[in-house]
Amino acid sequence: MRAPPALLAIAATTTAACLSILSGWQRGGLLAERVLLVCVGVVLVVAAHLLPSLFRSHGWRIRAFGLALWVGCVTATCYGHAVFFVIAQKHAGDVRAAAVPIVPVPGRSLAEIASDRAGIVARLVRATERKCGDRCAAVRIERTTLNARLVALDAESAEVTHRELALDRADAERAATKADPIAGLLTMLGVSASRVDLVISLAFAAVLEAVACFCWLLALRPADTIANAVTPAQDVSHGLPVTRVAPASTAVAAGSHNVTELVGTANSAADERVDEFTRVLTATRNGTLRGTVAEIRKHLGCSQAKAAALRKQLAQHMQASHTTTGE
Repeated sequence: MRAPPALLAIAATTTAACLSILSGWQRGGLLAERVLLVCVGVVLVVAAHLLPSLFRSHGWRIRAFGLALWVGCVTATCYGHAVFFVIAQKHAGDVRAAAVPIVPVPGRSLAEIASDRAGIVARLVRATERKCGDRCAAVRIERTTLNARLVALDAESAEVTHRELALDRADAERAATKADPIAGLLTMLGVSASRVDLVISLAFAAVLEAVACFCWLLALRPADTIANAVTPAQDVSHGLPVTRVAPASTAVAAGSHNVTELVGTANSAADERVDEFTRVLTATRNGTLRGTVAEIRKHLGCSQAKAAALRKQLAQHMQASHTTTGE
């Protein structure tokens, strides 16, 4: 495991796991439901990050199945992360909205004030049409009192109207502060704020998952795929150490024909193995073949076991060549 990508991969996976924990905890109701949702989220996060590194050295069938499983894990993980981002944005909006001053609600509504004013106007009309006789002073006092109450009701109505306008402005400002500032700018293009928040949350989740998966791919890169190819300048002076099999001893009895055939078969197999190793070594030096088991198997069309044996022999030869160069 390589340290720089491993550190970044661990940080990304830890962050994603924390997001899944909080998301599962927020989505659950009962304690058992929350615990299970948290466990599911953590498993999906770890699987989404490590699956590409685990199945890339297998055959194409395993890789195809692993890729489909990885897509499902990433989709579920991104959904959980999006839930967290949306809920976090809602909480942040509530905090910003709480900073907006609260306008006190008026005691009476305009309808109630209008009803009182209508009654006073009716009384004022009756007092105006009344023939006072010897009670003119009392009628004038009543008229003045009713006019004063009308003025008071008009002032109260104006105050209520002013408070309602201030309340509407406060509600509009509170609604505007709940939305993310960047999302608020995007809503000017005709996109709803909820859709913008969802798209931004999914984008953040996808980027986080991509960083984690890529860093784990780099950190868990197999040893046989490291830059292990030898340049021509390094091995120009080194010959190919080939050990030929000696012919069968002349001491074998003439009648042991089966033994002679077995020895010839062993010699042929050894020669064939040397020829295959020569082909692999030459292709590796020319840069047309990487020294991996899969590449050797594809190049020679041989079995997995033979390719692994040739890969081991190639690594031993490379190590011996480097040792000789150092000396």
